[in-house]
Formats: sequence, structure tokens, C-alpha cells
Amino acid sequence: MATDISVIGLFPDEQKTAAVIEAMSGYPWLIDRVHSPFPSHKIFDALKLKKSPVGWFTLAGGILGFFTGFSLAIYTALEWKLIIWGKPIIAWIPFVIVGFEFTILFSVLGNVLGLLALGGLPDFKGLKQYDPRCSGGHFGIVATCTEEEQDQVIEFFQNQGGEVTIFE
Repeated sequence: MATDISVIGLFPDEQKTAAVIEAMSGYPWLIDRVHSPFPSHKIFDALKLKKSPVGWFTLAGGILGFFTGFSLAIYTALEWKLIIWGKPIIAWIPFVIVGFEFTILFSVLGNVLGLLALGGLPDFKGLKQYDPRCSGGHFGIVATCTEEEQDQVIEFFQNQGGEVTIFE
């Protein structure tokens, strides 16, 4: 039975890293993760990732929060019946403030829930496959392969001009 090995290739610049990612598309190795010292559109485009569905969690939270805020304000007004000078008990305009605040609150909670659910957080495995140099001036590509392919991956990264580290 072949076990998976993680090999990280460290590269000094963003352009080279994006080129290596595009060059890896023809090989059977899986790019597990890419470490970058700053957000990079070049690397994001090279990975060809789909847009994240986390925004739908935010939208659902916002809609739920809007109706929850209005419902809570209406329920409170009907329960306490503070009649002032003949004004209606359910006054829509003041309830907009409560609905707005609940929209913001539930949107944030929905966003955090979406990040936790879809991002696979917390990810303790990723901490083991990290090189501290990726926080400074290097970019890292973590490729997962079998033990038989390990030498090929190492050779590929070295031929592309990268430093190689192996994680068991």
C-alpha cells in the first residue's frame, strides 16, 4: 500500500511560482496547498480555482437576520403594547433599524459559519506542512504524491529552480 508524501517546493518570486503551478497541470501530482507571503492574483489564476460559495452563507444569514429583526420588534411591540398618543402599535419605520442591525449581525455569523464549514477549519494538518520562509520572501507549493513518485516531484521542483522539503 502506497502512502502519500507531501513535498514542498520553495520559489523566490511570484511569477516563477505561477509558472510552476501551470506546468504541474500535466502531471498526476496533486497540489495540496500553496503558501504565499501576500495575496497573489497570478497564483490564484494559475490554480484555476472556482469562486467560493461562502457568499451564499452570508446572503442567507442576512435574509434570516432581516426577518428575525422585524419579527422580534413586532413581537415585542405586540407583547408590551406601549400605546402613545394613538400611534400604531406596529410602526414599520422604527423597525427598519432593528431589521438592519439583525441583518448585519446574522450576515457576519453566516459568513463565519460558511468559512468554518467550507474552509475545513480548523486545519491542523496545514500547520505541519508549512515552511516559515513562506511568511517572508518565498512562495511554497505543497504537492502530494506516492512514495514511488517522490523522487520525480523532487526532481521537477529542483529543475524549476526551487528548494525542496519533504513532509511525512
